[in-house]
Amino acid sequence: MKNLKKEFPLTSSYVHLNTAGSGLLSETVLDFRQNHDLDYLVLGSILKDEQGAFIDKVREDVARFFHHTPQYTSLHPSFSIGFNALLEAFDAKTRFLLLDADYPSINWAVEQRGFDINYARIDEWLEDNIEQAVIKHKPDVLCLSLIQYLNGIRIDFDFLKKLKESYPDLLIVADGTQYVGIEDFDFSQSGIDILGASAYKWLNAGYGNAFFLFKSGVEERLKPKNLGFGSDKGKYKSEDFNLISRMEPGHLDTLNFGSLQAALGLVKKIGFDTIEAQIQNLQKLALEAFAERNLLADEVLKRKIHGPFFNIKGDEKTFEKLRSKDVICSLRGDGIRVSFHYFNTESDLQKLLKLI
Repeated sequence: MKNLKKEFPLTSSYVHLNTAGSGLLSETVLDFRQNHDLDYLVLGSILKDEQGAFIDKVREDVARFFHHTPQYTSLHPSFSIGFNALLEAFDAKTRFLLLDADYPSINWAVEQRGFDINYARIDEWLEDNIEQAVIKHKPDVLCLSLIQYLNGIRIDFDFLKKLKESYPDLLIVADGTQYVGIEDFDFSQSGIDILGASAYKWLNAGYGNAFFLFKSGVEERLKPKNLGFGSDKGKYKSEDFNLISRMEPGHLDTLNFGSLQAALGLVKKIGFDTIEAQIQNLQKLALEAFAERNLLADEVLKRKIHGPFFNIKGDEKTFEKLRSKDVICSLRGDGIRVSFHYFNTESDLQKLLKLI
């Protein structure tokens, strides 16, 4: 297999096991960014005259990447900005179901608005917990992360599809920030109604870019309140301010969204066959090694599916030891979170195991 580290110079000096915290800057994205800013330096507003067409192309590429349509694809500087705009579109009486201990950008944003909220527990029975909560509380909207940021617990996508089939009026809103980029994903065939994600983690697209994908028909249940001079600018927006018009009230930065476009191009160049095979192999080896050493919580060990990162038992002293040996990871919850992306190798895992 070709050396996938070459795109990411940092990996020649460090073992980067922190993609769940922050992705890396690739040579491909850097090349775009340097050329973009050089063009801006010498062309100024002449470059920006093409901003609308450029953003249209980015929107099309994002939609195509997830097997979706640009008419229902909105672009944002971050997941949180898009998600807060989305929440403002719901009626005040909307009933929400959240997961306890889910990512704060989801739970805090919903909780502060005074909606009627109930919670499902995150443990080895996650899917059962959600279904029982849906039956009991009859929520209008389920909001959740596809992969839990603390420990890597991943929701069963087949479960979400069946849940949507059983409860067609339940709107399923998902944060894919810890998911998009690890495997090919067909949004149109999923059980998810609205998917949002920042792209700075597993897509390695840098900061300042995110997107939301909407299924056709969800606009009938939403009344976005955002509006701005950029709301009617672009091929896929309308004079009467359609859904994505109201989700995007301001201008979008060509540097950051061009970075997203370049990052998507790199993923396609490498190919999801290669990416999925590498991540799944490392994930399997890591799970076996961590389980053998009693480093994982029971709720993780008892599940059949998991994400590409783990929270292993360890304290701040162990964390500092890893950092001193150039192993980059994160302190999260009660342990140390380690992530495995396609540029990681078995030797990266072995170095980690020797140090812990």
